[in-house]
Amino acid sequence: MSDAAPMTLTILEPAAVHLPPTPVRRVVVETPRGSHGLLPRRLDCVAAVPPGILTYETMDGAVVDVAVDLGVMVKAGPAVTVAVRHAIAGTDLSTLRDTVARAFVDLDAQAQATRAALAHLETSFVRRLLEWERV
Repeated sequence: MSDAAPMTLTILEPAAVHLPPTPVRRVVVETPRGSHGLLPRRLDCVAAVPPGILTYETMDGAVVDVAVDLGVMVKAGPAVTVAVRHAIAGTDLSTLRDTVARAFVDLDAQAQATRAALAHLETSFVRRLLEWERV
């Protein structure tokens, strides 16, 4: 590649840094309007990121696929930052698909447990409110 300076890619999740600033040759990100390839000299931009696959090429030529959830991508100069709810990296797409499927089963179970706990809290709150009004 003839570009003098590489881009740096950072992938952020709400509770962690999935990928710290890493030098990359190129990034391909899905947006609501289709795939967009980012190279170091591309103009700065911001784009919504729907659930899909983000692909980047490291400086040594390795291609990495990352399954991402909803988020936003910002390219400012040589820095590309992607902030998403969840990100899962994989070595190949079939392995990544299986990993994502397992992660979503885990997330669904966590969501069900959270909804049950919230329902219990709401019920307790209403019960105590009714008891308080009787006094």
